[in-house]
Amino acid sequence: MARAIEERPIKIAAGPVTLDGDVSVPDGARAIVLFAHGSGSSRMSPRNRYVARVLNKARLATLLLDLLTPEEEVYDEQTVRLRFDIGFLARRLVIVTDWLTQDPHLRHLRLGYFGASTGAGAALVAAAERPEVVGAIVSRGGRPDLAGPALRLVRAPTLLIVGGNDLEVIELNRAALAELRSAKQLVIVPGATHLFEEPGALEAVAQLAREWLDRHLARATTDVAGRAQPHH
Repeated sequence: MARAIEERPIKIAAGPVTLDGDVSVPDGARAIVLFAHGSGSSRMSPRNRYVARVLNKARLATLLLDLLTPEEEVYDEQTVRLRFDIGFLARRLVIVTDWLTQDPHLRHLRLGYFGASTGAGAALVAAAERPEVVGAIVSRGGRPDLAGPALRLVRAPTLLIVGGNDLEVIELNRAALAELRSAKQLVIVPGATHLFEEPGALEAVAQLAREWLDRHLARATTDVAGRAQPHH
């Protein structure tokens, strides 16, 4: 039997602007995953929406969010500046994270991040700023290296997923992995390119994300960080 999922659009105030998002909460949700989209992407990203559906089936709620307003999207398309402004994107994520901890319908759920491309760098910076709140992170084809010094401050167990043919990004992820001090793992999906468009590649990403987030959010206990073993 298909699990019932409550889906609704939301708007979150972020200073002078309002951010649009889509929340999906399955019956019996045990945690919620905030998606940080990457370069030139939005909450309508078909890849991230696919991953979100897989997580929903595993009783993980999801929040897909536009970190930029429509006006900012136009500016970014012309300049390519905002998508690489990791501090700016991380501040937006912190605002939404704080909103989630206060929302009466969602604040009881443990929180994780799923970051793609530059959104992964922003997610790691935000996680370093909210270490008591963020319980797990997954990066898909991400740029965790862009988190810089914040990498050493991340406490959440972090999974880095990279395509086997995405050679430059593999090296950037290896460098970031070496800086992380939390439980961590780098998984390379054989034959996959940056967008994981090859047959079976995105399915592999979704399964890896589901297992990691389920382990560290839904089944987490107070000693998870101590028991999880880093794997290079």
